[in-house]
Parts: sequence; C-alpha cells; structure tokens
Amino acid sequence: PNSHGLLTAVMGADGSKGGLLHMPGGGSRCPASADSVAAKLHYLRMDGRETFKNAVQAMYHAAQEALRRCELDISKIKCVIPHQANRRIIDAVGKRLGATPEQLFINLDRYGNTSAASVAIALDEAVSSGKIQRGDLILMMVFGAGLTWGAAVIEW
Repeated sequence: PNSHGLLTAVMGADGSKGGLLHMPGGGSRCPASADSVAAKLHYLRMDGRETFKNAVQAMYHAAQEALRRCELDISKIKCVIPHQANRRIIDAVGKRLGATPEQLFINLDRYGNTSAASVAIALDEAVSSGKIQRGDLILMMVFGAGLTWGAAVIEW
C-alpha cells in the first residue's frame, strides 16, 4: 500500500445471535430503575462456549477480508492487535490467521478484559513501547455484544 492511515475497515453484526452476549438492562428499552437493578438486568449475560466459537470465527473472517482488500498476506503485518477479551480466543484467531507469536500484541495478562477499550489501549502500548514504528502495517480485530465484530488494517 502507498497510503498512510486507515487502509480498510470491515464491520459486521448478527442480531439473531445477540442473546449469546448481551445486557438486558439499560438503554431506552429498559432504562435503569430500582426494579431493573434489583433484577440484576444491568450485568452482562453470556453463553461462553457459543460466544467463543462466534468470536473466533467472526474476527478471523473479518481479518481475512481486511487483508484481502489490501492484497496483503499476514506475513506483511508487523503487529496484530486482537480484542483482549480472552487468551484462548486470541490464540485461536492468531493460529487460524497464521500469525507468529512475535506479531501478536497481548496485554490481557496486565489489564484483564477492558472491553471496548482493549484495542485502543493495546495500540497505545505497542506504539509507546516501540513495537510499532512509523510505516508499519497493523491488523486490529474486535468482537462485542450484540453480536458485532470488525477488523481494520492501518499503516502507522
């Protein structure tokens, strides 16, 4: 690629699987009230096994599509920054992509699952630690409730 910044972004959602990872309370459908809080509707609910399978598959396919759009092979990526939700998910996606351990940036062991902030925190840490330099290609992948997912390739 000859450009800098965001080279491509892939996003998707499958609301039919929203029940696998969701929070029933909150928003306009179920605003916070004494009853909704007492019923513990403002906590995440998850089917762990199915969420794992869907997270791995969705992030892998989004990453593959992002690489395809940029006509890139995983070997050209300097740093792969996956959503830092679970080490088993990170390892499974990395293996399916053919990423080396040196390419994968993981900080889950230091911060835990920081949810939607995990990729931004990891990107900042990778840059400030010197792992990412100007001109490097970075692949980022995310997965979230609803079910939603995405991947992006950027040239730093």
